[in-house]
Amino acid sequence: MPRPISALIHTDALAHNLKRARQAAPQAKAWAVVKANAYGHGVARAYAGLQGADGFALLDIAEAQILRDLGWRGPILLLEGCFDARDLEACSRLDLWHTVHCEAQIDWLAAHKTNRPQTVFLKMNSGMNRLGFTPAAYRGAWLRLSGLTQVESITLMTHFANADITSDGPIGIVGQREVFEATTAELPGARSLSNSAATLNFTDEAVAADWVRPGILLYGSSPDFPAHSIHDWALQPTMTLRCELIATQDLKAGDCVGYGSAFTAPQAMRIGVAACGYADGYPRVAPTGTPVLVNGVRTRLVGRVSMDMVTVDLSAVADASVGSEVTLWGCSPHGAVLPIDEVAHAAGTVGYELMCALAQRVPVLLV
Repeated sequence: MPRPISALIHTDALAHNLKRARQAAPQAKAWAVVKANAYGHGVARAYAGLQGADGFALLDIAEAQILRDLGWRGPILLLEGCFDARDLEACSRLDLWHTVHCEAQIDWLAAHKTNRPQTVFLKMNSGMNRLGFTPAAYRGAWLRLSGLTQVESITLMTHFANADITSDGPIGIVGQREVFEATTAELPGARSLSNSAATLNFTDEAVAADWVRPGILLYGSSPDFPAHSIHDWALQPTMTLRCELIATQDLKAGDCVGYGSAFTAPQAMRIGVAACGYADGYPRVAPTGTPVLVNGVRTRLVGRVSMDMVTVDLSAVADASVGSEVTLWGCSPHGAVLPIDEVAHAAGTVGYELMCALAQRVPVLLV
């Protein structure tokens, strides 16, 4: 039989979380951000739960092609725009909207021969200091684009560096919004500002603007954990990583577990060996104490994560045996939920990384 591990993608939860984004910004249209292969869920698999969005936002033309092949005829936005002048041909062919964040992209548009004008999102660097035109250069970029016959419409766009910080200083959402509003005053066009954290934390219509860009919230992870959990935001897990116990061990006080003997039993105890390791995408750095569910009972990892196995404390799970269900994150069939954020936090990272790191060898089931 196959190794007993699988990832489950919960279609209804994806649809529920999209609905939550709409409730948080009822006046705005919503992009479903499906970059990084839908945050590790798979674009084709996530589509079933997210096709109620007003558009899809991503990075790769190949992923845009998947959506078109699935039958999506609505807007698709390339969040980082074109990486080469030849990408504009694909934008015309697939009817893709695309971000413009640098002068080179405007140059490519100016030289592009097309009978189909492009819809572009002009990005401002309002304090994130990754992509975008500085406020001082933004109007000049807008003027260049507005003068091109290759451009049909321009949406004004920025990205918040700290969407959970209300400070009016340069790094807070209020400060960045003020920079954006001052720079774009009197410029025509729709606006797009809010990521997941801004969408949930701020109900101000000026922040939501015309388009919101929910990403991580769609996948059942809180964008500002641990300040808020998915339960606080009424989100549902969309990915479950589940396996089984393949062995148990009875330890005496002083017995050690795993590589480096990283855990020493303080007293006699029983542990289980579960069929999941870092080669499956589980974080190797997850320490003793990282939460896990066995038969729906919350317990903990003990010892070091191996390539193919983890060891778990069975002290609280008297009925556990070979074949018992282990939920690494997500929804146990026994009804308990282990949010991915808790596992990520214990490992010193974020839920995004765990989702995206799911290994190819893990079978994925759509439920």
